Amino acid sequence: MRSQSPVGNGAAPWRDPRLSPTDRAEALLPLMSLEEKIAQLVGVWVGAEASGEGVAPHQSDMISEPLEWSSVIRYGLGQLTRPFGTAPVDPVVGARSLAASQAQIVASSRFGIPAQVHEECLTGFAAWRATVYPTPLSWGASFDPELVEAMADRIGRSMRAAGVHQGLAPVLDVTRDYRWGRTEETIGEDPYLVGTTGAAYVRGLEGAGVVATLKHFAGYSASRGGRNHAPVPMGRRELTDVILPPFEMALRLGGARSVMNSYAEIDGLPVAADEELLTGLLRDEWGFAGTVVSDYFAVRFLQTLHGVAERSADAARLALRAGIDVELPTVDTFGTPLVEAVRSGDVDEALIDRALRRVLIQKIEVGLLDEDWQELPDDVASLRFDDEKSQDVAVRLARESVVLLHNTGVLPLPTGGRVALVGPAADDPMAMLGCYSFPNHVGINHSEFGLGLDIPSLRDELARRVPLLSHEPGCAITGEDTSGIPAAVAAAAAADVCVLAVGDRAGMFGRGTSGEGCDAADLQLPGVQAELVRAVLATGTPVVLVLMTGRPYALGPEFDTAAAVVQAFFLGQLGGQALAEVLTGVVNPSGRLPVSVPRDAGGMPSTYLSPPLGHRNNVSSIDPTPAYPFGHGLTYTTFEWSDATVVEPADGSQDDPTAWPVDGEVSVRITVANTGDRAGTEVVQLYLHDPVAQTTRPVVRLVGYTRLPLEPGEVAHVTFGVPADLASFSGLTGHRVVEPGAVELRFGRSSGEAVATLPLRLTGVERQVGHQRELLTSVRVEPLVAVPHPA
Repeated sequence: MRSQSPVGNGAAPWRDPRLSPTDRAEALLPLMSLEEKIAQLVGVWVGAEASGEGVAPHQSDMISEPLEWSSVIRYGLGQLTRPFGTAPVDPVVGARSLAASQAQIVASSRFGIPAQVHEECLTGFAAWRATVYPTPLSWGASFDPELVEAMADRIGRSMRAAGVHQGLAPVLDVTRDYRWGRTEETIGEDPYLVGTTGAAYVRGLEGAGVVATLKHFAGYSASRGGRNHAPVPMGRRELTDVILPPFEMALRLGGARSVMNSYAEIDGLPVAADEELLTGLLRDEWGFAGTVVSDYFAVRFLQTLHGVAERSADAARLALRAGIDVELPTVDTFGTPLVEAVRSGDVDEALIDRALRRVLIQKIEVGLLDEDWQELPDDVASLRFDDEKSQDVAVRLARESVVLLHNTGVLPLPTGGRVALVGPAADDPMAMLGCYSFPNHVGINHSEFGLGLDIPSLRDELARRVPLLSHEPGCAITGEDTSGIPAAVAAAAAADVCVLAVGDRAGMFGRGTSGEGCDAADLQLPGVQAELVRAVLATGTPVVLVLMTGRPYALGPEFDTAAAVVQAFFLGQLGGQALAEVLTGVVNPSGRLPVSVPRDAGGMPSTYLSPPLGHRNNVSSIDPTPAYPFGHGLTYTTFEWSDATVVEPADGSQDDPTAWPVDGEVSVRITVANTGDRAGTEVVQLYLHDPVAQTTRPVVRLVGYTRLPLEPGEVAHVTFGVPADLASFSGLTGHRVVEPGAVELRFGRSSGEAVATLPLRLTGVERQVGHQRELLTSVRVEPLVAVPHPA
């Protein structure tokens, strides 16, 4: 079925593709009744119910009775919520069912406008039988935005082929407290890494024709105590310098067309009601022209959780005034309460028109108001969500994100000898999957359908490569049962090497050890896994500790006797293969930590982005130095870094080679050689140190990086071009400034290991910069003649 114009003969100007989306929206808007306008500002969640286990906060409170479909769509409909992501449905059946629903929407309303369809897509299209990719922490660990963009392109293509127009990803929250359950959904603890990687994801999704939705704007990850939805005690400088830059990068460098509000309250003001943030900053200052959609039930939460609205209509008014355009996931405060509030004069209809204009423009952009729109893909019978190309991207990203933290030489595993594989994560396919993967997010409530995918465990994959492999789980991921530990100890003691796989089980709202609503009181391994680790280490058998987790857990002195430590952050459906390949040496590890690994489970977690007093000092007895710092990671080869230099005087003169104008760019270079006997990839990182500033600054912060694959004996120059804008920060007045004075650029293997330091001086007059500042450091790699490698 094709959409029809009530004017007839395709003459309606809002159907005319020759006009701009804005002109088309302006032509349609005055023709619509109040009910028709508001119908475009809501979603409907078909199939969601109050009974059973919810996949959204307070779902059971917010969805009480089944919706009367014909009544809901009689004035049109803004969005359809998760037709594929609510229950298991075959891809072809789901696409045809969605098309039938769209046909009903078109036929039932006066203007025949289809609904915009959205789905979750954080670790892949959250649909049954869709490829499950690694979680965002793994994206960050890869330090490979190009591969993340390729992943997002595959995700977007599968969604678009199914009739989906909008994806609720990426998450751009910068990790501030690892105890927060949604740490697994974040890309890392550094805004430059999060921003560059997140922008790449946006480019991939938007390039495939799917509207990317930036989450969660803003401050969600900085909650007090790492508790979900807890108040955020954050100042404007932390918001400006740490939390907001990834959103700026994803908008400017990625082209995202939608933003989702954060559930958080910052300094007592819920973001869903924050006009200064959602309109003043996002739209007036940054120029964002897309749609702002509410996080699920966030508008109603202004009344029920935050207590800043007395009635549902008040909550709707506050959200609309702040700048929220669409209420998700289903019609609630933007329904009858809002219609009545407009008619009574409590809500200005101009707010409705403002939101509607943005919604219509976006629908026009994705083709939903075109005469030739059709809801069913021509090749629907061959629709698949999991194919070889997608699996190839998934396994490549998983390989690149495995981080080798420590190795005494036990890895790669020897080709012969007895290997014991113990631990509760060793033979559990679900240990590979994040909270927002379909099997964990939805499928857990529909076990009769199975996983819908082949997800081999680490045991499955390691058994294919290690002939003499024994296995004992030892304990469960959760619970207090230690009865299996003696068998695991015996297996380890009888082996030449023991691989000990421990970790998390992702879930929702307390049903897991990681994931949304699964916050941690401390950073000890869940259950009795730490006891298992101690017992196995005590055998004296060399132990390879493999952490398959959604957050970093503390690795204190008691774990120092491990022969090797490997970190993997929910590697996706082919994570077992990637891990086995790294452990056996088929793949040389190249991942780097996107978060620091703490040493103390009970101390207040802190990221590396701290001023001097946030690090070890003589005025506190607590040493927050991590066991492994942000950016750390080892390989099976060796790299030599040398000849760090400023390529040319930063100001173009020969007088002072260290001068760096506050409105200029400096180019710095280092030479990297693979001095080992096998090919490998180094991750070259560049950090900025600002020793004296008008406000306290992090000791170092990332301003550039690149993956550098080199063959044995191969050498390359790596040159970074750093705009002075990347040295900017929020000054005394609250404005972002580039301040003249001494700074350093440090080449580092991690935030804690500087290889070379280049002193520079920012010269000129203090300069104020804004949203249009330079956001990226350029990278140039020049391969050199390979050095002959000794046989």
